[in-house]
Amino acid sequence: MFIVPLALTIYAFIDCLNTSEEDTKHLPKIAWVFIILLFWIVGPVVWLAAGKNRHHRAGGAGPSSWQRGRRQQWVAPDDNPDFLKSLKDDKKPEAEAEAEEEPGRRDGGTSPDDKTPPTS
Repeated sequence: MFIVPLALTIYAFIDCLNTSEEDTKHLPKIAWVFIILLFWIVGPVVWLAAGKNRHHRAGGAGPSSWQRGRRQQWVAPDDNPDFLKSLKDDKKPEAEAEAEEEPGRRDGGTSPDDKTPPTS
């Protein structure tokens, strides 16, 4: 007779702590924690019955509409247009710098990458 209410209290306490503040109903989360701990048997039952917004699955199979709306699908980097655009944006400054160095190389000038000393 002691283990069942204790297990119920522990379950409700952990469930309350893992619930976000937006999903608690009627009272702030800290108030629910005190109710669960102070009113040993009644507190957990009240929390499980009325303290949390419960999202039930529609039809019992698959994710419900709220889960489908919140879920984000993972996209591979080579299929992600935002990632590919960021790569192009990163290459633009490098391409501009190379274009500025190119005329100096064609004219026989030296560049910082040249290892040979200038001839006199």
